[in-house]
Amino acid sequence: MSKIVVKQVKSLIGRPESQRKIIAALGLGRIGKTKELNDDAVVRGMIAKVSHLVEVVEK
Repeated sequence: MSKIVVKQVKSLIGRPESQRKIIAALGLGRIGKTKELNDDAVVRGMIAKVSHLVEVVEK
């Protein structure tokens, strides 16, 4: 299965609770933190909801 690297680039201050929970579920939580995740539909959907807060790098 292919992998992607997700990096948080913006703060969660002032963001709705749903976006905070998605970031936590992705394993992020502070600016600059990265996480390597499986590239599947569930993760892609979560990234789509918080695309303005994260960067994605194909691996």
